Amino acid sequence: MYPNVTLLIDGQWRAAASNRTLPVVNPANGEHIGTVAHADRSDLDHALEAAQKGFKLWRKVSAFERSKVMRKAADLLRARADMVATLMTMEQGKPLAEAKIEVMSAADTIDWFAEEGRRAYGRVVPSRGEGIYQLVIKEPVGPVAAFTPWNFPINQVVRKLSCAVATGCSIIVKAPEETPASPAELLRCFVDAGIPAGVVGLVYGVPAEISEYLIPHPVIRKVSFTGSTVIGKQLAALAGLHMKRVTMELGGHAPAIVFDDADIDVASKLLAGAKFRNAGQVCISPTRFLVQDSVYDRFVEGFVAQAKALKVADGLEAGTTMGPLANPRRITAMESLISDATKHGGKVQTGGHRIGNKGNFFEPTVLTDVPLDARVQNEEPFGPMAIISRFKGFDDVVEEANRLPFGLASYAYTRSAKTANMIAAEVEAGMMSINHHGLGLPEIPFGGVKDSGYGSEGGLEALEAYLVTKTVSQAGL
Repeated sequence: MYPNVTLLIDGQWRAAASNRTLPVVNPANGEHIGTVAHADRSDLDHALEAAQKGFKLWRKVSAFERSKVMRKAADLLRARADMVATLMTMEQGKPLAEAKIEVMSAADTIDWFAEEGRRAYGRVVPSRGEGIYQLVIKEPVGPVAAFTPWNFPINQVVRKLSCAVATGCSIIVKAPEETPASPAELLRCFVDAGIPAGVVGLVYGVPAEISEYLIPHPVIRKVSFTGSTVIGKQLAALAGLHMKRVTMELGGHAPAIVFDDADIDVASKLLAGAKFRNAGQVCISPTRFLVQDSVYDRFVEGFVAQAKALKVADGLEAGTTMGPLANPRRITAMESLISDATKHGGKVQTGGHRIGNKGNFFEPTVLTDVPLDARVQNEEPFGPMAIISRFKGFDDVVEEANRLPFGLASYAYTRSAKTANMIAAEVEAGMMSINHHGLGLPEIPFGGVKDSGYGSEGGLEALEAYLVTKTVSQAGL
C-alpha cells in the first residue's frame, strides 16, 4: 500500500523531469517499500515559477476565505488519519499510536492557524496633525522555502505550511526523502481542499542542492528550516547573504532537572515517556537528567524500570511502545556515543546495544556517572539514550543546565513555587516545562535561543515571521 511518491508542482502530482527516483526503506526490516521522485534544477525552476504565480493570486484572497480552505484541509486530514499514520510508521518507524497522534495534532495546528490568520491585525497610530491617518498594515512576505527533517514528517511541515497559507504566502516544501509519503498526503489534503495551483509545492532530492538553489533565488522571500545546528548555521548564512527572512529551529540538549522535593515517581515516569517517545529522535527530548543528590538513587531506579518495561518492536505491531530508529546512521551514532561514554568511566544501567540484525532497533539506554568531557554530555544524542547525573544545589544545576551552547527546551520538577519561578528565570532556553510536558501546542511559541536557533513556530509569533509591516501615512488634500 506504500505509494511511489511524486513531486507537487503547480497543482499537479508529477514525476521528476529526469524520471530519477530515490528508494524508500522501512526502518523496521530494511526492505525497500517504494520510491520518491528526485527533483533536478528544471523541476525547481518550475516550482519557483508556480510559487510566484500562486503568491500573486493567494495574497489577494481574503483571510476569511483562506481560513475556509485550511479548515477543509484539516477535516480531510482527520478523515484520512488512519491511512496517513500507517504510511508514516512504515517509512519512519514510530509506533502507530504515536503516528496517529502526530496526524491528528497536525489537523489541530491547521485549524488554529486558520483562525489566527484571520486576526493578523494592523493598527491605527494617532497622528500629530489634523486630517492625517497613520496606518500599520500587515502583508504577506512572499514565497517561502521550507526545509524539514524526517523525525516528525508531518509535524515539522504543518507549522510552516499553515503559517504560509494563513498569511497569504505561497510555499515550496523540501520534505525529507527518507519519509516522503506522509508529508505528501498532508499537502494532498490542501490540494483536495481547493487551494489554487502554485500556492503549495513539494519537492524532494539532494538536500544541499535544493537549499543552495532555492534560498538565494530572487523568488524566495522567506526561509524556514528545522534540523541540525551545523546545517542550520550554513543555511542561515546563505540566507543572510541575500537578506532573506529566516526562522531556524535547530538542535538541543535539553536539561531535565529533578529537585529533591519533587514527586519522584511521577517525574521518573513522565520523563521516561518523554525521553523514549519517537525513540528519542525529538529535538525537545530531555537528554541530560540532572537529579539532586538525596533522590538520585530512587530516580535512577524508577527511570531504569520504565526503560526496561518498553516494548521495542515494529511500529505496526500491537502493543509497541518504541519502534526502530529511523535510519542506520542513528545506530552508528548511538554505538559511538556509548563507547565513548564508557571509556570515560560512564556506566550503562540498562540497554546500550542494537537489537538483532534486521531493522534499526536499539535498546532503550540509561547511562550514569558520565563525566562532562564525554561526547554525549556535549553532543545531542538524538536517540533512545538518557544521561543521569547528580547535582548538589540550585546554583550547581543552573551552571550545568546553561553550560552548553544549546537552548531549545528544558524541564524541571519541584513542588516549590519559589524554586519553579527561580529555575524558569535562570535557565537559558526558549522553552521550559515544569512538572509536566506541555511544549509543542500550536497556540504557544516554539523555538530556541543560542545555537538552538531563533524565531518561533508556534503562537502569534509564528505568524509574524511570514508578515511584513507597511506604514501608510495619508493626509487629505
